[in-house]
Amino acid sequence: MFAHVVLFKPKSGLDAAARQRLAAAFQQALRDIPSIRRAHIGKRVTHGRPYEQLMTVDYEYAAILEFDTLEDLKAYLAHGAHDALGALFFEAFEVALMYDYEMEEGAADWLL
Repeated sequence: MFAHVVLFKPKSGLDAAARQRLAAAFQQALRDIPSIRRAHIGKRVTHGRPYEQLMTVDYEYAAILEFDTLEDLKAYLAHGAHDALGALFFEAFEVALMYDYEMEEGAADWLL
């Protein structure tokens, strides 16, 4: 399984209308792009653990999209609905990280 992981902090002055346009584009991408296996988006929570103090940037939101194959991930990234989402996203964030990972279930010899 392949995961597309996006951490982001919206611009401080991002208004409700811009947030709604971004959310609508994300929903449209989920409807229009068949290669997406599963998608999650959420807001960061803190609960007093020491590692929270180590973070130099507060990425307020995370989006994780899952794909069966690398080709499915590439199809998502090349899709027009992703282009529309990306255009709004790049206008909306203050800072962001985007990474792609090949994932395995469990604790197999992933570090070896």
